[in-house]
Amino acid sequence: MKKQTGIWIDSKKSVIVFLDGNNHTVRIINSGIESRVRIPGEVKWFTRFANQYLNFEKKKENRRSNEIRNYLKKVINEIKSTDELVLFGPASMKTELEKAIRNSRTDLPVISAVETADSMTENQIVAWVKNYYQKKIDSN
Repeated sequence: MKKQTGIWIDSKKSVIVFLDGNNHTVRIINSGIESRVRIPGEVKWFTRFANQYLNFEKKKENRRSNEIRNYLKKVINEIKSTDELVLFGPASMKTELEKAIRNSRTDLPVISAVETADSMTENQIVAWVKNYYQKKIDSN
């Protein structure tokens, strides 16, 4: 029996559903990605240093991209033992995860689909994954 997995992912958390026969296991990973960081007393978008201007936007972008990369690594580490994978979620993070899996040098599961879905509860996510793989079995 194949180990089938579904991942609902956005920038706040990912819900990973592992199916093994009639049983399922759910694992939740929080991203830890900071949204807008407010610095007390912040008034300007730049700082003057002699006759140069320092912009903190680049530093914030680098921090965010590192946080996203670490988050995707955590998710990828959870799915190494699966055979088949479906990715779904409301935002573009699902495509970022797809790119990270395809660019990974390790042996990772086959991605059967990447689909758009709304925000869901944990039970709705489990039902969605079971329904997806059931439809796939029925169509074969």
